Amino acid sequence: MNSLLKRQIRKYLSKELQESGQLKEFLDAVNKSYVNSDNQFSMLQRAMAISSEELSEASDKLKKETDEQRRIIEKLKKVLETLNISDLDDTGSLEHSSTIKLVDFIDQQTKEIIKVNEQKDKLLTSLEQQNQELNDYTHMISHDLVSPLQGIETLTQWLIDDHKDDLNEEGQSHIQLISEHVEKIDTLVASIRKYSRINRSQKELYKVDLNKLVNTILKESRISDDVSILISEKLPVVVGDVFSLKELFKNLIDNALKFNLNENKQVEIGYEDKGLHWQFYVKDNGKGIDESYFEKIFIAFSKLENEYKSAGMGLAIVKKIIDLYEGKIWVESELNKGSTFYFTMKK
Repeated sequence: MNSLLKRQIRKYLSKELQESGQLKEFLDAVNKSYVNSDNQFSMLQRAMAISSEELSEASDKLKKETDEQRRIIEKLKKVLETLNISDLDDTGSLEHSSTIKLVDFIDQQTKEIIKVNEQKDKLLTSLEQQNQELNDYTHMISHDLVSPLQGIETLTQWLIDDHKDDLNEEGQSHIQLISEHVEKIDTLVASIRKYSRINRSQKELYKVDLNKLVNTILKESRISDDVSILISEKLPVVVGDVFSLKELFKNLIDNALKFNLNENKQVEIGYEDKGLHWQFYVKDNGKGIDESYFEKIFIAFSKLENEYKSAGMGLAIVKKIIDLYEGKIWVESELNKGSTFYFTMKK
């Protein structure tokens, strides 16, 4: 625990309470919980940062190998085009030497393609293993953080209940600050666990009625009376799973309301039929987002404002879900005029 906070807590307690052995045990317990939580959370952040870099490097390597395959195919096309033009004799048949060259060339290119595919398969297997290890580690660490957080919250509540009359207003304020920090970490841990579960949750796909799904979200969210939710027309039935689609729309709706200070908040949900895919949007009349942050907001732990209740994971979860559906997501926004988040899903 911060030494200044410990001194401030003692400062506003009675002399009898200051000398109490129970207070020392309480402060020691809180301090141990803080140290344990800080260490585990730092480990979690380092693991996610390292794994993200490894996955990014592997993805770049895979892209280069895919480009190499395209170049090989283009070479084959050019060879065939050349043979069609210049390597036909008077009878309309390929000369013997050209045929041999073509066979040798195709054989060589086939071996290269097989080699590239083997490397790609190894890379994909490695990526899957790293992703699974990251998810398992994230789940384990976030689960271990819950216990000390609950301990701090319980001890803090005991201090308020048992010694409320001995604490002045400032002392109570400091204890409230502890509770707020515990709540912040708890929110972050819950978001990380939710983020790590996304891959494992999508086991099978089936038809999902988005009208029922969105209505369920609105009922469970208990939207206040100053919010107007507009659904432009009946939403379609899509192929997906309820868990991920619910997280997708819930996070976008929450995001539309969280940073909206208007007296009459508005959120509009709609879609367009683009033939091979659906294009959805969630529009709000909130603060808007500066264009320089359009990419940053989809990165885990990124926050545009220092809001203690926000974990900076909502849009990262949305992006991960959209990637699983092989879709795209982007934002169009203007400061003080609101934002519109677009995303696509294959039919």
